[in-house]
Amino acid sequence: MSDTLKGLLATHPADAPALGAPDRPWLSHGGLRDLAARTADALHGAGIGRGDRVAIVLPNGPEMAAAFVTVAQAAVTAPLNPAYRVDEFDFYLEDLKAKAIVLPEGYDGPAHEAAARHGLVVLRLAFDAAGPAGDFTLTAEGRAEGTPDTAPAAADDIALILHTSGTTSRPKIVPLLQRNVAASARHIGTSLALTPDDRCLNVMPLFHIHGLLAAISSSLAAGASIWCAPGFDALRFFGWLDTAKPTWYTAVPTMHQAILSRAARNADIVGRANLRLIRSSSASLPPQVMVALSETFCAPVIESYGMTEAAHQMASNPLPPRAQKPGAVGIAAGPEVRVAHETENRLLPMDATGEVVISGPNVTPGYEGNAEANAKNFFEADGKRWFRTGDQGAFDAEGYLNLTGRLKEIINRGGEKVSPLEVDAVLMDHPAVGQVVTFAVPHPKLGEEVAAAVVLKEGQTATDREIRDFAASRLADFKVPRKVVILDEIPKGATGKMQRIGLAEKLGLVEKA
Repeated sequence: MSDTLKGLLATHPADAPALGAPDRPWLSHGGLRDLAARTADALHGAGIGRGDRVAIVLPNGPEMAAAFVTVAQAAVTAPLNPAYRVDEFDFYLEDLKAKAIVLPEGYDGPAHEAAARHGLVVLRLAFDAAGPAGDFTLTAEGRAEGTPDTAPAAADDIALILHTSGTTSRPKIVPLLQRNVAASARHIGTSLALTPDDRCLNVMPLFHIHGLLAAISSSLAAGASIWCAPGFDALRFFGWLDTAKPTWYTAVPTMHQAILSRAARNADIVGRANLRLIRSSSASLPPQVMVALSETFCAPVIESYGMTEAAHQMASNPLPPRAQKPGAVGIAAGPEVRVAHETENRLLPMDATGEVVISGPNVTPGYEGNAEANAKNFFEADGKRWFRTGDQGAFDAEGYLNLTGRLKEIINRGGEKVSPLEVDAVLMDHPAVGQVVTFAVPHPKLGEEVAAAVVLKEGQTATDREIRDFAASRLADFKVPRKVVILDEIPKGATGKMQRIGLAEKLGLVEKA
């Protein structure tokens, strides 16, 4: 069993499709292997080799997918959000200690400016728009000093470096080894029962662990194919669905909600779709959305639980005939998953509520250059090394994990702990509510108070008072939002997730510190 990306992709039939895209012929698995060899030669020719860090700044699409899986076989990949400003690229390139950067042919934007400041080797990616999806050539501008290590990446080499979101502190560097990435790709493939006959429609950004691992790596590891959209667009999604004919897609909850909002006007395409499953991850999926998606597409909705430090997947709802439980993130799906005491380094009984912890082959060896974070987030118990996820939850009698929320997002109202997810679930039952995110606002006496931001369904009306009264009929008084803000759109992060922390400031409900 291979513990590297190269090994995962080595044995699939050469003529089997691997990468597709709008109006492009397919790149085969054999073609992808040939591309990996050419890419390694181009890197080595530019003085870049095993262990050297290569930032990748490309738009979403098959070239970004192919660049990740090919560069990672010869060097260390560090995908970055193309929407960053110059100062952000400056920070990340310095923090990563990048040696080279992959940029599109002809691009001279902020990433190029930052790369010039740091003296990086620029690798220009060019492709033929009429050629196979994902096929490209790299041309180096300059050459790194020294002789590169031309050996293929080994299991204990770093394959991928990402940063944590840094919502409340400086982003932490998360190195994921080849063996971490390979293990997670296999775990996802196993939990979804992926075969070479499967095809994923990727709408996730490919600078994020969800798209890189759940859509791209797990599919390629299974010998399956991925049809790469140029990003998420609810207006174009149904056309892509009709063209690509995927057996599944994976997305974050806000994307699923946008798809649902347009499903009725695309009923013909929905009727033709032949999805074997729909996957959701990276944020909690409201139970109402899970049910509506399943009913709309006549397919099981598999909510999974992942994070960067786990090379994405930790738990997943199982496929039929086992139950997909709305509100649960499923059963352990790769690593061992337990709950632990939130301040003491000890595991708790499976039926207790505590901090979710994981141990397994997909878990990062630790944050880079951050001994304090490692001491806080990793501990030894029962002869294993455990990672603290920062999430609170408990298992039910059948081993399904139910999350209460991020520990730092739990609202402490005068000593009473309020789960934002619980309030979200109740407000989503209101017939006029389409999206909701519950969050804390500072309170001079109670410390924190409960608030909620709401987007109404198209054509529906409701007042903040009506929504609060609805909540009061179903929740204990201390859990009822004291303020409900009705918005056209809830602010989201770069990957489409709604972010609770800092929302009170973004909405002007509290002065910025």
